[in-house]
Amino acid sequence: MTASRIAAAVVTLAALSCLALLGLFVHVMMRAGQAPSSPAVASQATADASPGAGTPWRFRAHWLADLPADGFGESVRFGEEVFTDTRQYARQYVGNHLSCSNCHLDAGRKAGAAPMWAAFGLYPAYRQKNGHVNTFAERLQGCFQFSMNGKAPPAGDPVLVGLEAYAFWLAKGAPIGERLPGQGFPRLAQPALPPDFERGAQVYTERCAGCHGGNGAGRIAGGKAVFPALWGADSFNWGAGMTRVHTAAGFIKANMPLGQGGSLSDQQAWDVALFVDSHERPQDPRYTRSVAATRKAFHDTPDSMYGLTVQGHLLGTAAPD
Repeated sequence: MTASRIAAAVVTLAALSCLALLGLFVHVMMRAGQAPSSPAVASQATADASPGAGTPWRFRAHWLADLPADGFGESVRFGEEVFTDTRQYARQYVGNHLSCSNCHLDAGRKAGAAPMWAAFGLYPAYRQKNGHVNTFAERLQGCFQFSMNGKAPPAGDPVLVGLEAYAFWLAKGAPIGERLPGQGFPRLAQPALPPDFERGAQVYTERCAGCHGGNGAGRIAGGKAVFPALWGADSFNWGAGMTRVHTAAGFIKANMPLGQGGSLSDQQAWDVALFVDSHERPQDPRYTRSVAATRKAFHDTPDSMYGLTVQGHLLGTAAPD
């Protein structure tokens, strides 16, 4: 072999080695749930999405500081204000002291607490709850009607547009039409024992009442729910998703007590979820003038306590305390 051919072979081997090392680097980064970042990505905050093994990306939530100084940026910032202090900024549409961020924690950023960055890209979508394809705006309107026990902002209202813009900004760059790691609330397996009111009452007293009050009324400071009401007149109504025991159990398991998510066993989460959902609250807006008929139409599942008798009381028949 001539000296020139030897030199060419050395160069080729070196190039192949570099490519192999680069491939190994990319493989390791993808196995870790990360992609090599760019200067643009570096300006974003990494969300606690906890992607599963083999997931080749990690969602990154955009900082509000990165917003453009224009009308769109103003709408996003207003949406964030509505999200975190809904009664203050959307008073005409709410009937309680709850804010969006009481359930969608960390201003809609926290994985496992129905984050907005994971929800936005899943709409439009068919919802069995109302029997048709919902836009994201219509999904937000439902939150006002049920979780906020209020009324839906009309299409194009600045409140609705701001919330849409805020969710869009958080979801910017995320895949569309895919269920992302951390989306929604975790779905717990059925517990070993059927959920029990008395066991749930004990868990509530020991782990929940310090924040939400022994009567479930929450704690209000400065006109804002520091800790939201879990039942009673100032809570979400019977049409809200959190009245489904499995939904409440998943949220509680992942996030409660606040800052101690995962500290309750699955059984405790199921028990206390049933306890919370076994108290009176504002009537379902879809009420048909009959609790039995309303249950049959909208709550005909073992997962709903509406229309069932608990502690001698038929739920849905009395005004909440």
